[in-house]
Amino acid sequence: MEIGQSIQEARKKAKLTQKELAEKVGIATITVQQYERGVRTPKIETLQKIAQALNIDVGVLYGVE
Repeated sequence: MEIGQSIQEARKKAKLTQKELAEKVGIATITVQQYERGVRTPKIETLQKIAQALNIDVGVLYGVE
C-alpha cells in the first residue's frame, strides 16, 4: 500500500476530515489531499506529525503494524 493510501485509511479510521488532519498537523488541506492522491510524498518529520495526530505509530503508515 502506498503512503498516501495509508494516510487516508488511518485518517478515516480516526474519523477526521482532511481539513481536521491538516489543522492538527499544521499543514494546508491541499497538502493532505496531495499526499493521499500520491501527488506529493511527505517528509519523515511530517509523517511523524501525521501519525501523532492520528494516534498511531508511524510504522503503520509504512505498512508495518
